[in-house]
Amino acid sequence: MPLQEPDKLSESKEIEKHKSCVSIVPIFNHLEDDEMNSIVKSAIHLNLEKNEILYRAGDYSDSLYIVHKGKVRVYRLSENGREQLIRILNPGEFTGELALFRESVHEVYAEAMEQTEICSIQRGDLQQILQQHPTISLKILNEFSKRLDNTEHLMTSFATENVETRIALYLVQQAEDSELDNIVLPMSRKDLASYLGTTPETISRKLAKFEDEGWIHQKDPRSIEILDIKSLQSV
Repeated sequence: MPLQEPDKLSESKEIEKHKSCVSIVPIFNHLEDDEMNSIVKSAIHLNLEKNEILYRAGDYSDSLYIVHKGKVRVYRLSENGREQLIRILNPGEFTGELALFRESVHEVYAEAMEQTEICSIQRGDLQQILQQHPTISLKILNEFSKRLDNTEHLMTSFATENVETRIALYLVQQAEDSELDNIVLPMSRKDLASYLGTTPETISRKLAKFEDEGWIHQKDPRSIEILDIKSLQSV
């Protein structure tokens, strides 16, 4: 087998890196190789250090960002500077999707939680891809629907449920989503407090109460065994 020239070898590795990034995204993983390759050619690779900002509220939104490795936290800031966590993106998840359909600015912040690799696809390239593969648009709309449903559920929870109930139902949701009694919280207690609209101290106090009641067992700050899910559901 002939050796590849250094430039071609480097280009080949870069293409493979982009392909491995794009292929793990649910909205793209149904495509054939030739369709996938057309997306890969448009991808740009970005490396972020921990706490580095991917974009800020007010920045022009012109790209879809896909997490390849690492984690990204998406949050907004209130007028008094209080942070509200919206979601945490893991490998295969994406942000910036509104850029696919219209010119806009970001209303939230996206920040790397650890060393993170991102592949981005600009709006113009994505619109061409969507015209060629309409099924991708349907998958993106499905993801929109899920995110809207989660946001509405969270806002309703803030308006109608006390903090203890929100924490209990969050544990129930994690157990139901994973179909396991032993769950691992996907975020720190600080981020969980931001997500649920409370403080880390309140999170710790309520979890300790649930443990005293015999509903959960805290193996460590992130690992929790659900012992009595019915009691949690009725908080």
